[in-house]
Amino acid sequence: MSGKKDALVNMGGFLALNNRRWAAKIRELLILGEGFPTYGGLSGRDLEAMARGLEEVLDEEYLKYRVRSIEYLALGLRRHRIPIVEPPGGHAVYVDARRFLSHIPPEAYPGQALACALYLEAGIRACEIGSLMFGKRKDGKFIPAKMELLRLAVPRRVYTQSQLDFVVEVFGVLAAKRGKITGLKVLESPPYLGHFSAKLAPSAYEAVRCARH
Repeated sequence: MSGKKDALVNMGGFLALNNRRWAAKIRELLILGEGFPTYGGLSGRDLEAMARGLEEVLDEEYLKYRVRSIEYLALGLRRHRIPIVEPPGGHAVYVDARRFLSHIPPEAYPGQALACALYLEAGIRACEIGSLMFGKRKDGKFIPAKMELLRLAVPRRVYTQSQLDFVVEVFGVLAAKRGKITGLKVLESPPYLGHFSAKLAPSAYEAVRCARH
């Protein structure tokens, strides 16, 4: 369980198992790398904040507000005919980048291309959940992810309605010029968890760079 999501804190979480042997092994590794099982490397302040957050997050009125906030963002995107995963969840709206940028093939990372376009247009940060994260290469062949999504995760108790309206407005702008959004090409990527630190460039830029060399 990630405390960042369901406990309203900026750090922490817990791992729950129903296998005593696995739990014992994990406790050993925890002591080696993080700290004693009673605090797991977290400060007293973080433990108290997480305990308080778990109490508050169970409030039914708060949960209604949270779900309705996400639904409000989804409604706005629907008005601009932005394809999203239905129904929207409780912490994020997922834009279907494969449908939104249908001219960009999976190997050119439409989800990441949309994330970059959104940031360049208005400074809005979002996360790709697609072939950059889950795509693979096997025997020289690219195997794309099953879906190409852009996650619009909404921090709890941070944004106002007008800020969500701004996000919707920007998507309307991008929809009007989606044909100008280009795919991406990976320039550098580590062998593991490459989506965290890979360097990419527009496909057109890479073509020009190769031609010059």
